[in-house]
Amino acid sequence: RLRATTLPRGLPPGRAVATTAGKLDARWVIHTVGPVYSKNEDRSHVLASCHTESLRVADELGARTVAFPAISTGVYGYPIDAAAAVAVRAVRDATSNVDEVRFVLFDAPAYEAFARALAAPGPG
Repeated sequence: RLRATTLPRGLPPGRAVATTAGKLDARWVIHTVGPVYSKNEDRSHVLASCHTESLRVADELGARTVAFPAISTGVYGYPIDAAAAVAVRAVRDATSNVDEVRFVLFDAPAYEAFARALAAPGPG
């Protein structure tokens, strides 16, 4: 329904929008579209925007917890180590009232990549 009424051309990469969660055990689902990975073009700013825009929408909703998958690392081909570094940096650098951010990952390589990114020192 969202596509038919509000976003007939789909959600642009890097943007975020919320819907109700239907039968999921959550109040809302925040949708975002990540970039398709390119070896020839740095699209990390678009991937970072997926996270910061999602946090902005979460703030508008009054959400206290947000869970992110490893955006763009599936069929969009973003390398997991690079995606993890961008995601962690974007969340750390974001100004948000969200109390807790979780990264929900599907396999050991993704978990290990995010663990490395989380262990890396942030900006001073």
